[in-house]
Amino acid sequence: MTATPEATEATPTIVLVGHGMVGQRFLEALAQRGLTATHRVVVLCEEPRPAYDRVALTSYFSGKTPEDLSMTDMEFIQTHGIELYVGDPAVSVDREARKVTARSGEVFEYETLVLATGSYPFVPPVPNKDAEGCFVYRTIDDLLAIEEYAKSRTTGAVVGGGLLGLEAAGALKGLGLTSHIVEFAPRLMPVQVDEGGGAALLRTIEDMGLTVHTGVGTQEIVVDETGAVTGMKLSDGSELATDLVVFSAGVRPRDQLARDCGLTVGERGGITVDEQCRTVADPHVFAIGECALASDGRVYGLVAPGYEQAETAAATIAADEASFTGADLSTKLKLLGVDVASFGDAHGASEDCLDVVYSDSRAGLYKKLVIGRDGTLLGGILVGDAEAYGTLKAFTGSVPPVSPESLVLPAGAGAPAQLGPSALPDEAIICSCNNVTKGTIRSAVTEHSCTTVPEVKKCTKAGTTCGSCVKVLGQLITAELEASGVEVDKGLCGCFAQTREELYEIVLALRINTYQDLLDRYGRDGARGGDGCEICKPAVGSIIASLAPTIGASGYVLDGEQAALQDSNDHFLANIQKNGSYSVVPRIAGGEITPEGLIVIGEIARDFGLYTKITGGQRIDMFGARVEQLPLIWARLVDAGFESGHAYGKSLRTVKSCVGRTWCRYGVQDSVRMAIDLELRYRGLRSPHKLKSAVSGCQRECAEAQSKDFGVIATAGGWNLYVGGNGGATPRHADLLAQDLSDAELIRLIDRFLMFYIRTADRLERTSVWLERIPGGLDHVRDVVVEDSLGICEELETLMAAHVANYRDEWSETINDPEKLARFVSFVNAPDTPDPVVGFVPERDQIKPDLPLLTIGHRPLEGSAQR
Repeated sequence: MTATPEATEATPTIVLVGHGMVGQRFLEALAQRGLTATHRVVVLCEEPRPAYDRVALTSYFSGKTPEDLSMTDMEFIQTHGIELYVGDPAVSVDREARKVTARSGEVFEYETLVLATGSYPFVPPVPNKDAEGCFVYRTIDDLLAIEEYAKSRTTGAVVGGGLLGLEAAGALKGLGLTSHIVEFAPRLMPVQVDEGGGAALLRTIEDMGLTVHTGVGTQEIVVDETGAVTGMKLSDGSELATDLVVFSAGVRPRDQLARDCGLTVGERGGITVDEQCRTVADPHVFAIGECALASDGRVYGLVAPGYEQAETAAATIAADEASFTGADLSTKLKLLGVDVASFGDAHGASEDCLDVVYSDSRAGLYKKLVIGRDGTLLGGILVGDAEAYGTLKAFTGSVPPVSPESLVLPAGAGAPAQLGPSALPDEAIICSCNNVTKGTIRSAVTEHSCTTVPEVKKCTKAGTTCGSCVKVLGQLITAELEASGVEVDKGLCGCFAQTREELYEIVLALRINTYQDLLDRYGRDGARGGDGCEICKPAVGSIIASLAPTIGASGYVLDGEQAALQDSNDHFLANIQKNGSYSVVPRIAGGEITPEGLIVIGEIARDFGLYTKITGGQRIDMFGARVEQLPLIWARLVDAGFESGHAYGKSLRTVKSCVGRTWCRYGVQDSVRMAIDLELRYRGLRSPHKLKSAVSGCQRECAEAQSKDFGVIATAGGWNLYVGGNGGATPRHADLLAQDLSDAELIRLIDRFLMFYIRTADRLERTSVWLERIPGGLDHVRDVVVEDSLGICEELETLMAAHVANYRDEWSETINDPEKLARFVSFVNAPDTPDPVVGFVPERDQIKPDLPLLTIGHRPLEGSAQR
């Protein structure tokens, strides 16, 4: 390890106890002020791994590894000579001798001690709270333990309906457990949202399949004769059967080390500090983050105030003027896929304030603005749609230039005001996590020549923590560049100056049917004659595929040049999985399948040793196929009448359906027949992003059509068509485009809608985003595809008819072409040799990937001292 400076007895030492997000920010602040060059810096970290992103903790269950979550650049640690001791926390402090003793027994003298010990989970003092099957939700190790225990369990319950509690419940659901949430308050997230917001949040979460119990507390954890959890007794006398419990009922400042050494702590916990974050009992000791009781009498549990405290402490140690007197508690989060945000005086505590509220309980939307008598925006709550959070938060404390009502109305309900970056004052806080103003961002562009979001992030730290401000950040950068007379490049990539929409029009108008021809004729000067890039090749490949019959190109994506344009999944007509194997998903139109079809799929899965799962799209996925097995599996499926389900492509995936009037006593139309007709009509249609659809046979909406790109709901008079929905990472309720349509009218409008979307959307832009971005929004789309305001509907219908008439199954095309089959090998020079890395282990009578290289364990930290 390189120490900077060389440690001597005269070298002043800063000891940091705790290495979480706030601790890491403190180290960065020391380095920025040059203190790592003049001081010895020692860090005592209790966890077996250095600082990681605790805000994104739940993303571990979405596939991120502890390494992905790490916030510690070991090169930074080494360059600045920081001595980092992992798994070796401080156990005692001798303030008189200015010494800290670590658990390993090593003793460190200090000139300055900084306590960043964070918080610990509060576990209610109920009987059997420490039983087998009880967990807290705070660290990566907690998640690993929950994941392991959940493997043999079926039901989980979370005590606490706050931020972490909802994340924990989502994690349990993701692990396959039936999940319950128990919250003592009368609503979820009682600190952040009011009664209306809580109601909207409750409906949305219950629609996801979670059971919520509000207004009740946990009285006892019920255990069996072995001491393992079997249930919970609640305060209303009911009992909840569960075999796993996660306590997420808040946190408490971790101040025991401070108490033991005689530092002053608050009545309800927290190490008492002044405005410089220096403890009131000892000028040589600082406290920052969740363990500190700030000078305003508050313990801050958010990362942004902790960062400010870290900056303040570092500045004070460097003899610079700085103070922390309080912080903004605004938050924007995505909980179980639901946007939730609150800012300013969210609960309307100010005198004589007024509320402006928009609520749609069916769509799970709730928006409230708190307005002063003089029109000043004081705060607000957003549930279900927090798109305007960045702008509204920046206007807090001022009078917005438009009426409050226009700021909360959704698209199609009053033309909401579009307030661009130019409307924000320079002092508006854009990034609350890092306290970055609009003026600072403008300066990064004008004075430091930053022209991209990554450059501004690096220069200002804006957008580097929770990321909720990144969209506004991009808008500000573009606006500032344009205001400075700089031409903003809106081209698709470095190869094309045109947008995707413009390239589509060029290909269609000039009947250009190869990527190379398009690049050579319309590419940028430096790109012509070249090979293109990984952005434009699949984008142009998709355009050519969607227009293939019209422009004289092959619609088969592995034909000739097209094969070289495809992403990895399209390249093998299957989705690659985390261990290098592939999934096979045959089309099951409308979710309807015969017993014979089920038997064929079962026999194939058995014979090839595949993992099988029924998906939310009413299909059967088969996982674990090696690349050389794909054609063999497809051949058997094709022989049985199946075809590709296009689960790998940016194309139509599925059209779900309920059973409709054929079986259901509520059904008013034949939803299964319509779903099958739509899926077979639009199968294989390449588009800017994947397409999902559903058909519900009545207004009970069992097929969840209003969460799809295009959804259909039966009425007594025909069909209602909804568009622009999304149930994924950014949920959006679909908008009603037309109602009471006949079969022919419905199909004609969907034809037009899909081809207009394919024509005008950006690369990788879902219909939900496209509908909100396109000028005029839903009203414009309705004018174009229903009223034919642009006079292009006949052309749109013709393009769709050409696609339908020329559809070919890609699996059939491949297995009948020996040249194409040659690509399906692990090693070109050894085609009969399977990839030895692709392995599996048994689980629940099936298989799962064997990932020995990704096994999580403790490892030494290179470039740092450790114990």
